[in-house]
Amino acid sequence: MSDSRVVHLDRRQFLRLTGQAGGGLMLAAVLSNTAEATSSVNALATDAVFTPSAVLQISAAGIVLYATQPEIGQGVKTSLPMLIAEELEVAWQDVEVRQSEIDMERFGRQAAGGSTAIWRAWDPLRRAGAVAREMLIAGAASRWGVSVDQCVARDSHVIHTPSNRRIHYRQLASVAQRMVLPASNTISLKAKSQYRLLGTRVGGVDNLSVVTGAKLFASDVYLPKMVHAMYVRSPVAGGRVAEVNLDVIRGLSGVLDVFVLEGNGEDTELRSGVAIIAKDTWSVWQARKRLQIEWDTTDAATDDWQAALVAAEQKLAETGRARIVGERGEAEAMIKRSTQQLASTYRYAFLSHAQLEPQCCVAHYHEDEGRLEVWAPTQTPQRAMTVAAKVLGIEEKKITVHQPRVGGGFGRRLMNDYVGEVAAIARRVGHPVKLQWTREDDMNNDFLRAGGIHALRAGLDAEGQITGWQNHFVTFSPDGERPVTGGDLKNDTDFVQLLEHTQLRRSMLPWRSSCGFWRAPGSSAVAFPLQSFLHELAVAANKDHRDFLLGLLGESRWLEPDNRNALHTGRAAGVIRLATEKAGWGRQLPPGRALGLAFYFSHATHVAEVAEVSVDANKNITVHRVVVAVDAGPIVNLSSAESQVQGSVVDGLSAMMGQKITHEAGRVREQNFDNYPLLRMPAAPEIEVHFIESDFIPSGLGEPALPPVAPAVCNAIFNASGQRVRSLPLREEGYSMTASRS
Repeated sequence: MSDSRVVHLDRRQFLRLTGQAGGGLMLAAVLSNTAEATSSVNALATDAVFTPSAVLQISAAGIVLYATQPEIGQGVKTSLPMLIAEELEVAWQDVEVRQSEIDMERFGRQAAGGSTAIWRAWDPLRRAGAVAREMLIAGAASRWGVSVDQCVARDSHVIHTPSNRRIHYRQLASVAQRMVLPASNTISLKAKSQYRLLGTRVGGVDNLSVVTGAKLFASDVYLPKMVHAMYVRSPVAGGRVAEVNLDVIRGLSGVLDVFVLEGNGEDTELRSGVAIIAKDTWSVWQARKRLQIEWDTTDAATDDWQAALVAAEQKLAETGRARIVGERGEAEAMIKRSTQQLASTYRYAFLSHAQLEPQCCVAHYHEDEGRLEVWAPTQTPQRAMTVAAKVLGIEEKKITVHQPRVGGGFGRRLMNDYVGEVAAIARRVGHPVKLQWTREDDMNNDFLRAGGIHALRAGLDAEGQITGWQNHFVTFSPDGERPVTGGDLKNDTDFVQLLEHTQLRRSMLPWRSSCGFWRAPGSSAVAFPLQSFLHELAVAANKDHRDFLLGLLGESRWLEPDNRNALHTGRAAGVIRLATEKAGWGRQLPPGRALGLAFYFSHATHVAEVAEVSVDANKNITVHRVVVAVDAGPIVNLSSAESQVQGSVVDGLSAMMGQKITHEAGRVREQNFDNYPLLRMPAAPEIEVHFIESDFIPSGLGEPALPPVAPAVCNAIFNASGQRVRSLPLREEGYSMTASRS
């Protein structure tokens, strides 16, 4: 074996090579020429398991790649191992993919949120595959007694090119394990033009199991002697149990126990409530119907949506007294000197996550060892450990979290309150316990996307250019000092960043009910008013909407040269041009039918969408087609990428059309899908997805295609009917959606 392929790494070099800090990878061992290392290598060779990193192992039994991040339907259990497989030069059909354990030390941060999984793993996982590939090549060369320069890796084999001899990776586990880790400067990662797996369509590794009903989810977990639990919380935030008919419930058939938990004062961990334990689900559900609780609501929320709208109008009438939280240039003066001035007020409601799998969690407290096992469908499994440890008052090292597949998250499962509940119940019960929420529990105890009101004002000069921009944003606050989670707004948002004279004022209304991160946090809400108002300005300027947006973008540049996660005007222009081209922008359409355009930049991804919509005299709308153009850098799995974009469009249409959570005296009115409707299949439009596979580092796709949906459709409604929509959901404005048709 050539000396150029064998080096000895110190700890600092090793960590730099494997990218531990950036992607959470750690190779299993660092080999050196010491006697201790030689002994370790011989032991590994005897086991014949090649484990050059925490994310892969090769043995005579097969090739295993580990998916380290939670699978919540976004496809990372497939796409992340694909990154390893591409550089490993392994045939995909030879791979077994397994969900990894939850372990910060071995895998770094394990979480699903913010559409970050791919870009965080892009370099580290590819490098892990490349390191293993080079060690396998070196092992085969050593076994054959030839130069590594005469060997290549291909389709799970190392091939000696002069003789065409080949050997499968499974046969190289023992010898490859004896190879020394190569130096980082000898590892070459493939150029995009060399990819054979990345960018292709690969079916999800769990697809067959999902459609055949295999046991993948928390609700499928069954343990010996397991009991069943439900937990009843206050219908208003901050309510506490005052009195409850415990004796009646204890006497019911199948009930094993019922007790009050006081909570720990943290809504994200453990709220006050009553736990019912029974031998089966039927018994626990029937017992819940008989439960009678008197709640102490002395310090509870009194939130009311209609009252908030009235209060917001008062705030907007006092714009001059609202706090300025962002300002560039002289927006007020420039608007006053404008040829035209426009002002519009937009609003949108609170939203629930409404993931199809209500919260469900299984736990087993091992009293003799003082430790807890949890099977938790969570987006933040390491945070789940922290919550459980805090609720139980034990060390995190005493908590083991198993990661089942998650039946949807959209940000709801960033919070682990259900883990705190099941932890507290499991310790009290002494048996494995399954905690099951109902849909009503989910709606009542969600961490909602905050509603908001935007009073927008702008000026145009004689050439139709924007001279100044103002936004008075009314949001909500739990303490009068900071907005609710997910209810803030930066001054530099999307196209507003391009303007020289801008001002953002913010007013906050009191709000106690829990809010949180909802798919494309912030962006999913503010894209509607901002992109709709830009269309209003284009109409007032008598300019084509596409040309108006392209004119704002100007020359191709990063808005923040040192920040590659910032908006890039050239990439924005590229998706706008592609979406409008594919949609047939400017073509003649029948009366009552039109195209609408919107762009948004979020999670480092540039997305433009064109919606083709019909509107009749009774406000029945049909969304025939949505054309989406995306620049998210190189695509890892084309099948998953398309699915994520299509899912975002459907989710965006659902929220836009009929979804709204309203509070009355602190209580949530909407309890289930009968009054919080999901989009039905007949109304789903044709969704056409186009990717610009630029050479930038890949960014996320789970969220960025949702924000442009509502403004694209609402702009199309205006173009088709002359009716401007400034409030969501549409059904509250008298609109209904009919089946899609050509």
